[in-house]
Amino acid sequence: MIDRALDLELGFGFLSGPGGFNFSNQWLTGYDSNDSRLGAYGVGILNTVRLVLIGIVLTTILGVFAGVARLSDNWLVSRLATLYVETIRNTPLLIQIVIWYTVVFLQLPKIADAVNILDVFYLSNRALALPSLAANGAFGLWAIFLAIGAVAAFILRKWLLRREERDGESLHATTWGLALFVVLAVVTFIATGTPLEPNTPSLHVTDVGIRNITGGLQVSPEFAAVLIGLVIYTGAFIAEIVRGGIQALPRGQDEAATALGLSGYQRMTLIILPQALRIIIPPLTNQYLNLTKNSSLAVAIAYPEIIWVGTTIVNNIGRAVPVFLMIFATYLALSLAISVVMNSFNRRVQLAGR
Repeated sequence: MIDRALDLELGFGFLSGPGGFNFSNQWLTGYDSNDSRLGAYGVGILNTVRLVLIGIVLTTILGVFAGVARLSDNWLVSRLATLYVETIRNTPLLIQIVIWYTVVFLQLPKIADAVNILDVFYLSNRALALPSLAANGAFGLWAIFLAIGAVAAFILRKWLLRREERDGESLHATTWGLALFVVLAVVTFIATGTPLEPNTPSLHVTDVGIRNITGGLQVSPEFAAVLIGLVIYTGAFIAEIVRGGIQALPRGQDEAATALGLSGYQRMTLIILPQALRIIIPPLTNQYLNLTKNSSLAVAIAYPEIIWVGTTIVNNIGRAVPVFLMIFATYLALSLAISVVMNSFNRRVQLAGR
């Protein structure tokens, strides 16, 4: 056993060799099977990052709405939210992903019978094709102007906030900061020659009668199934976190806001949720980390994320130990990055001196 352990090849030189496989899902890359295995692993990381970032945004929105709905005075809304939470969080995520993939997306029409909406939307079991924007050569320059505009808007907002504190008068700092950014973005967009161009999908028929959809933004059924599964599953847990955070506040907060004549929406957005954030953020961070790690279940339906790429490399050439060490380090880095961002946000919302 000791001799066999000493014979393990733990180097990473194999990453420079050709991958020998291709991807049905790529994001911001033009990877080819002749490119390196390190490049293939990079594609897996990008696919995972795309899934996690979009998932975090959508699951936060869903979780907040579901958590607030559970506390609604409307009996039907409250019961529907409770049914959603109790059903989803008590069933395995893997089963939910498989159901979305096999029962929903794979049952869509074949590409030969794709649903065509106004010649710009196409829906089939191969992909959902949507109109998108394509960058041209001037996009880099426009991105620089956008960064400058964001800095200018931030400085303006900070200056107006200081004046509000000094004069005790509302100057709509956020509105003016956002307006400055939008104006600069529009002006520089025109000045640089419109660096974004419309890219609409189109249906093509080859010489041998094969129908294919090209162009636009194409969302694969694998990506859609994993994303929806992760969002709905994690959103159920976030809903309970939001509900608990709101109920942990003293009832006098809501009663005082009602006495001031604030509407239900104003009470929730201006009084309740800002204070509940101090309670919500720590467990919310845990759910973001769970979503990141649960994205590895995408391997079950062959979505090419980190695990899929790693296991494909192992099946082709072996080297399981260094490959899984890379996977371990990648998930650790992603989780630590999310923790750093959320801990920074958590410190900002805490009361001074706590």
